[in-house]
Amino acid sequence: MNIENYIREIQDFPKPGIAFKDITPLLADPNAVKACLDLLINNLRNEKIDKVIGVESRGFFFGTLLANELNAGFVPVRKPDKLPYKTFSASYELEYGTDTLEIHIDAITKGERVIIHDDVLATGGTAKAVCELVEKLGGIIVQCNFLMELSFLNGREKIKPFNVFAPLVY
Repeated sequence: MNIENYIREIQDFPKPGIAFKDITPLLADPNAVKACLDLLINNLRNEKIDKVIGVESRGFFFGTLLANELNAGFVPVRKPDKLPYKTFSASYELEYGTDTLEIHIDAITKGERVIIHDDVLATGGTAKAVCELVEKLGGIIVQCNFLMELSFLNGREKIKPFNVFAPLVY
């Protein structure tokens, strides 16, 4: 099954000049979800993974499925003031300004092996911030895992030397 057939491109969303990659058709088809999950997890089956980090909000969809398949815990990383317990935060650059992500201070134990999952690797700012949070807590990043990579934005450069995987590359 070619999961790329389930990615809808929306022109000029959320602003003019952007070609948004919409994953909702993929999420609506259980066979496409299963095929996508198999692609995301295929090279991780022999790895010991303790936690899967899902990045708000589209990283939650496959992040929880990955955690279940890997028999690992799931950890949400969210925008400020969305998590109820004490948090660490990391800020990152946007096109105009900055944004911040947070993780619970007890979400990862030192030495735990972690997968970071989000739907898209674009400029790499979000992924870099999440990597910083995981390392601050003492986690070992096994892989930065994405459904798709927009390679023309060079996000992979910001998260060197981490292992990066995305089954779809644009």
